[in-house]
Amino acid sequence: MNDQTRVKEFVSKYQLKTSIEARFLDLVSEIGEASKEILKGSNFGKDNLKLKDSWVYEIGDIYFSLLCLCNLTEIDIEKSLTKVLEKYKKRIDTSPGFEPGSRN
Repeated sequence: MNDQTRVKEFVSKYQLKTSIEARFLDLVSEIGEASKEILKGSNFGKDNLKLKDSWVYEIGDIYFSLLCLCNLTEIDIEKSLTKVLEKYKKRIDTSPGFEPGSRN
């Protein structure tokens, strides 16, 4: 069973279904919480980043919320990722002077 199906079954079992709008706002909120962890872990950009153990949960929250949103909007996340990787590859392949590791 893939992650998207696991999340779908979990949401159904625990009656966590909500609207697309609410789920999107939840995703944005979770990204905000992860951003706060980065700010705190770097002393607001003054120090080298030191992530706490809670980072794994923040990333998990983002992933869960994203998969919920995909389920609500009938997007297969694996197919979506494949399409995006193909798009990036095409962009890279047609970009003159592209060097791996550069920020072109």
